[in-house]
Amino acid sequence: MRIIAGEFRGRTLKPPSDKRTRPTADRVREAWFSILAGEIPGATVLDLFAGSGALGLEALSRGASHVEFVEISRASLTALRANVAALDAEARVTIHKADALRFVERLPVGAFGVALADPPYDTAQALEIVEAFRLRPFATLLGVEHRSSTQLPGDETRRYGDTALTFCRAP
Repeated sequence: MRIIAGEFRGRTLKPPSDKRTRPTADRVREAWFSILAGEIPGATVLDLFAGSGALGLEALSRGASHVEFVEISRASLTALRANVAALDAEARVTIHKADALRFVERLPVGAFGVALADPPYDTAQALEIVEAFRLRPFATLLGVEHRSSTQLPGDETRRYGDTALTFCRAP
């Protein structure tokens, strides 16, 4: 796993030791950030279900002003903190040990410019995060990675093999 573009381009990220974690494939991450190219520079970014931090660190590398990571797994938090330290990015990030769904319930409308979510595929959390966003849009734009066979009520969905990215815009 590596950072694809920007300030940290080519830097390798440490994956979590938890085998249940599924990192976003490089080609999907590259597509995701091509779609978001105009949204990231200067944005405050929220990385939900952060895992290793690959999505948020990619955003930081591409010019996000600050990234907040939300992760509950101890193994993922260990990898995330190691990756942030390896990039010397501690001053530009905040790490929350929390359940992502409970975390967003407490956010005010428009708290972030961009929110990225990569919940576990074997749960209903992708749908739940979209529903939470629809009730209270905590970002201007939400992007959710999920199985391509799962239909989410978003504004746009793009498919990449068995993976899909669904985007929702705040009204």
